[in-house]
Amino acid sequence: MTEHKNNFPEFYITAPQPCPYLAGRMERKLFTHLTRDKPGFLIDNLLKGGFRRSQNIAYMPYCDSCSACVPVRLLVNEFEPKRSLKRIARANSDLVVTRQAATPSSEQYALFRDYIEARHGDGGMAEMSVLDFSLMVEDSVVETFITEYRQKPDPVTGETPLVAAALCDRLSDGISMVYSFFDPAFAQRSLGTYMILEHVEYARSVGYPYVYLGYWIEGSRKMRYKERFQPQERLTSRGWVRGSSPSAPKR
Repeated sequence: MTEHKNNFPEFYITAPQPCPYLAGRMERKLFTHLTRDKPGFLIDNLLKGGFRRSQNIAYMPYCDSCSACVPVRLLVNEFEPKRSLKRIARANSDLVVTRQAATPSSEQYALFRDYIEARHGDGGMAEMSVLDFSLMVEDSVVETFITEYRQKPDPVTGETPLVAAALCDRLSDGISMVYSFFDPAFAQRSLGTYMILEHVEYARSVGYPYVYLGYWIEGSRKMRYKERFQPQERLTSRGWVRGSSPSAPKR
């Protein structure tokens, strides 16, 4: 008798812990392990259907009495940046952009540490070692790539300092932005916003209709920047629905 292995995922729920986005609330996550024996279309559908990827874990909020976390995706072909976003794109037009396989480097890790210590020193990623960072970048069962943003060569030394990087997944209908980080000394450039703008243009150039931005959370200042990217769709009980957050800026 032949034994048939079940290739469909098993789901688990984490224990409650303090929510990192909304004070005074507790969070739980529904998660599953992503392994190479799982059908590719199933993993793709999970990541298009509200799950986020961290290494080879796909997770989504599963909280009692709270539905503040809303998956959002940007409509690439209809996106037209406002004047403020165009200014950010122009301010960073001097950067050299390269896309490459998801292979970690010591330079990326050094930049990541500077970013975490300046922006998220009290968060869950503050203790990430170089091994943890390497796993974050390369431990993936989907097609993952990293985009580096560098200054032009120094006329004297020839050096091209790395100032920002974005880790992304290619899905069947778009790009999912997994994690991005930048040199905090260049905060005036709004590099986080610029990396989204740059990936929107990249998605447009290769024919992807969506850029997945993760969760928008009403009441969370950390997630407010996502309101700047319109039009977008939000994932609801009725599927993906076109709309904007209540506090999204008018065009």
